[in-house]
Amino acid sequence: MANKFLIISLVFSSLFSVSSSVPSETLLVAADILSNSGYLSMSLTLQLVSNSLIPHSPALTIFSPSDSAFARSGQPSLSLLQFHFSPLSFHLRSLKPLSSGSKIPTLFDNHSLTVTSGPSDDDAISVNGVKINGSPIYDDGSLVILGIGEFLDPDFEVSPKIPGTGGKHGCSFEAGRGFYSFKEATGVLRSKAFSVIASFLDLQLVGSKDRPALTIFAPVDEVMKGFVGNVDEYSSIFLRHVVPCKMPWKDLVNFNDGMVLDTYSEGFGIRISRSGDIFMLNEVPVSFPDMYQSDWLVVHGLRGILEGPNRPEEVGSASSEMGNNRETSILDDVEL
Repeated sequence: MANKFLIISLVFSSLFSVSSSVPSETLLVAADILSNSGYLSMSLTLQLVSNSLIPHSPALTIFSPSDSAFARSGQPSLSLLQFHFSPLSFHLRSLKPLSSGSKIPTLFDNHSLTVTSGPSDDDAISVNGVKINGSPIYDDGSLVILGIGEFLDPDFEVSPKIPGTGGKHGCSFEAGRGFYSFKEATGVLRSKAFSVIASFLDLQLVGSKDRPALTIFAPVDEVMKGFVGNVDEYSSIFLRHVVPCKMPWKDLVNFNDGMVLDTYSEGFGIRISRSGDIFMLNEVPVSFPDMYQSDWLVVHGLRGILEGPNRPEEVGSASSEMGNNRETSILDDVEL
C-alpha cells in the first residue's frame, strides 16, 4: 500500500515545532480581550487560574458568564469554574448542528454540558438552558471563548433519547458528481497544528467521478513525530484513520459505547467509548470535533494515534454495508 501514497519523509521534517497545549501567552491575550469586551470578572479569573485550572490540551472552549452573573452569584467555586471549561474546541459552526441532548465534556470530573437547542432553532444556541451570546468573544482555532448571561448549572438535567443499540455501524457512500479537492480542508488542518494529516491529503489526487463521503480522524502533529521517516508505516496509519462515510459530531456522539466503525484498513475498527464525559475512539480522546466539514467530508482532531488490536470477531464487520472499497483507494474513482 505504501506505493499508493508517494509520501516523502522530508515533507515532515519541519512539522513538529508546535506546542501540544494552548500557550499561556494566548490565555493572557484572551484575558485582555475578555476585559475589553465587558467580561472583566472572567478576565481576572482566567488570569488567576490559568496555570492551575487549565490542562495541557491542544484545545479549549470557555463559556464566560457576564459581569452581572458574577455580581449576582459571587465568586464561583473551583468545580463550578471547571464546569465552564471544555477540553474541546467548539466553534459556533460546530455547536449549531448538534441535536438537543448532545453532551459536551467539561473539566469538572464526570460532569458534562447538555445542548438544549437544536439545528432548527433559528440562530439561538443554548447549553444547560442558557443562551450563548452572539459571536465568539475570542476564537483563534484552538481557544474559543463564548459569552453567556448566567452561570451554568451542574445539576441541570434533561432526558435525551440516544439512538443506536447495536455493536456495529454500517455506512453508505453519499456520493456526488463533479470535481472535489482537499485544499480547503488541508488549509484548516495546517492552521490548527494537524499538518501531517494535511500532507497526506495534499498527496491525494482529485477526481471527476462519484465523490466519496469521508470522515477523517486526524492525530495532532505532536504525536506523529515518532513516525517521521518510517515510510512503510504511512499508508497503514492513514487508512486506519479514515471511515468511508460522513459522520459529523452530532451523529458521532449519539452512538452507544461499544459501537465499532469500519475503516479503510483491513480488519481495523474504531471502537467508541467514554471515560466519564470524555468521548473516546480506541481510548484516544477527540479534541477538535468538526474541525472541518463540507457536504462530503468531515475531519475530527484527535489527541493521539488510533492503535490497538483488531476488532474482536464477535463484534462483526460493517464492511458489507459500506461496499468493497477497503485497501484499494480512499478515493474510489482515482488510482493513487
